[in-house]
Amino acid sequence: MNIGVFDSGLGGLTILKEILKVIPQYNYIYLGDNIRAPYGNRSPKAIYEFAKQAVDFLISKNCDLIVFACNTVTITSLRRIQQEYLPLKYPDKRVLGVVRPSVEEIKSLNSKSVGVIGTSTTIESKQYIEELKAIEPSVKVFQQACPLFVPIIEEGKTDWIGLDLILKEYLTPLKRKNIDALILGCTHYNWIEAKIKKFMGKNVKVILQGGITADKLKNYLIRHQEIEKNLDIGKKRTYYFTDLNKTCLRLTKAFLGEHFNEKDKIEEAVI
Repeated sequence: MNIGVFDSGLGGLTILKEILKVIPQYNYIYLGDNIRAPYGNRSPKAIYEFAKQAVDFLISKNCDLIVFACNTVTITSLRRIQQEYLPLKYPDKRVLGVVRPSVEEIKSLNSKSVGVIGTSTTIESKQYIEELKAIEPSVKVFQQACPLFVPIIEEGKTDWIGLDLILKEYLTPLKRKNIDALILGCTHYNWIEAKIKKFMGKNVKVILQGGITADKLKNYLIRHQEIEKNLDIGKKRTYYFTDLNKTCLRLTKAFLGEHFNEKDKIEEAVI
């Protein structure tokens, strides 16, 4: 059996890369639904339907455990998938998300004033506010939607001067709030981590979801041996995209670097 990783496009590769650093021994199936990306401006109803299709696809590829490596999908769909869809169709399968690990990291840092950036859907849901307030009622939370980041990143334009201007526009309001931590509430944003850190300054702890999620996944498997024992050990990886184009091929190999093996497969998916 395999571990599945799902994202609306290429952003989830930032999560998978960190997972491969921590627990590389398992077989992984990555699914990027880039033909319908970005998800950030889609309705929760539409995203839930996409999430169900992704779960069906990954389970058809023998995935026992799936990670939603996308904040928008996690926020809109994870709970329903866990409480409604899995019990009905796949009671022995498990799906995890990326929001809870980030919130728990904030708790460990004892932050007093936190910023959150994400897609419009993620920010409008206010789930990060609810999750953070649930574990630390006194924490101040400031949010900012950054809808242009994902399409720019997906196009591979991270060195474009226009991105610097857009980044300044989005992040200046948070910087003025004197936050001490910033959650990158979209896995795509890890691709522009250096720019964000430089703009926010040394006094702001930038929370990257990749390493945190990887560590939590490792601990989850240690606690759930009934799942871990069924996972195949083979380091086989297949990358599926709903629109297999030159950008997917180039960025998958470039970003994963040494964690991409020439024996790995990159294929088109129909979900």
